[in-house]
Amino acid sequence: MINNNYVKKVYEKLESKYSHEKEFLQAAKEVLETLEPVVEKDPQIEKLGILERITEPERMISFRVSWVDDNGNVQVNTGYRCQFNSAIGPYKGGIRFHPSVNQSVIKFLGFEQTFKNSLTGLAMGGGKGGSDFEPKGKSDMEIMRFCQSYMTELYRHIGQFTDVPAGDIGVGKREIGYMFGQYKRLANEFTGVLTGKALEFGGSLGRTQATGYGLCYFTQRMLKKLKDTDLDDKKVIISGSGNVAIYAAEKAIALGAKVIAMSDSNGYIYDRNGVDLDVIKEIKEVKRGRIKEYLETYPNVVYVDNCHEIWNLPCDVALPCATQNEIDEKAARTLVANGCMAVAEGANMPSTPEAVEVFLDSGILYAPGKASNAGGVATSGLEMSQNSLRLSWSFEEVDSRLKDIMENIFDTCYETSKKYSDGKNLVAGANIAGFVKVCEAMKIQGVAY
Repeated sequence: MINNNYVKKVYEKLESKYSHEKEFLQAAKEVLETLEPVVEKDPQIEKLGILERITEPERMISFRVSWVDDNGNVQVNTGYRCQFNSAIGPYKGGIRFHPSVNQSVIKFLGFEQTFKNSLTGLAMGGGKGGSDFEPKGKSDMEIMRFCQSYMTELYRHIGQFTDVPAGDIGVGKREIGYMFGQYKRLANEFTGVLTGKALEFGGSLGRTQATGYGLCYFTQRMLKKLKDTDLDDKKVIISGSGNVAIYAAEKAIALGAKVIAMSDSNGYIYDRNGVDLDVIKEIKEVKRGRIKEYLETYPNVVYVDNCHEIWNLPCDVALPCATQNEIDEKAARTLVANGCMAVAEGANMPSTPEAVEVFLDSGILYAPGKASNAGGVATSGLEMSQNSLRLSWSFEEVDSRLKDIMENIFDTCYETSKKYSDGKNLVAGANIAGFVKVCEAMKIQGVAY
């Protein structure tokens, strides 16, 4: 519920202008309604039109991506790059290849990225990109041709000091490699224009693990600070089985937790003894198969042909690491009723507004994605630093820096929440802390007419 007249006016204008962009409106409303106490204390925010400017992308680019499949047929997709805000640094954010990608999804991700990047303490603005291209079922050559075509348009809009994309859903080292190769040909330069690169040409040790590891570092800090406990001996459910989920599971297990369930878009496995992560990695990272194949090694494990029902399982900690809006109000109530003590988001906006309200009202510990999954972009920022310095840090050094960043993000969110409310609302803490830094930079830099 938005009560402040200025905030309400800004949101109503967005709602009228972008009524078809449901994901973006959901993200904008969630942030704006938590900013009311900041707006009421600082009249300059309204006078300088900060909210109007911070909810409108500086640049929204869309383009045709034509490519040829293995049968010689011409295929056409739509590509996007949303350069949302560069007040504190060059645009930074991933590229997503998935059929669900549209302008609303890319804008919501770019908007969230602005505040997430601010929380890291690194000099990175917010951006996001992608295409409605589906990599699944495509050959390596088809993916290469698509990536080259996508970059042929994108390259003129990005650069080491302008916009530095990374990977996201559907975009891993393979896709980053193809895009980097094409950028290098077109721009005739070798710079750190993309992160998430292979180690052979400027990638960072620890980047693959960063989002998942960072999620667990944040969760561990949150449990210790607010519940005087940790992940040791906790039953953990993780949705998804991609990069974030796999390495969240790896770090959770290393910290003493038992990961009892993981999923993909088809269904989930429940292993009461704790999942065998080596088997999951073989299925997902080597075979690129479906999680149901886990039963070929462990035939007595439960498999349910509905990924959304994973939240029906009792657990101590839930880590949603799949996609947006995967936890609805019913799932949230089930988690609370089953005794879950903490939910920390590894995906971007995986909980609906109704689910978030349930978590906050119940007193369960709830970590919003813009804070708890910031480890990936934080390590991308570290990769940018290494590229600029022409240095390569050890895995241990990168991991240590990541842990420090994630613990600092929790502390910042917690202290900001205490300043503006009761210290338990980390959503407000994350939104306000991320916003204030960007807002101050925008004030100092003036209004560009």
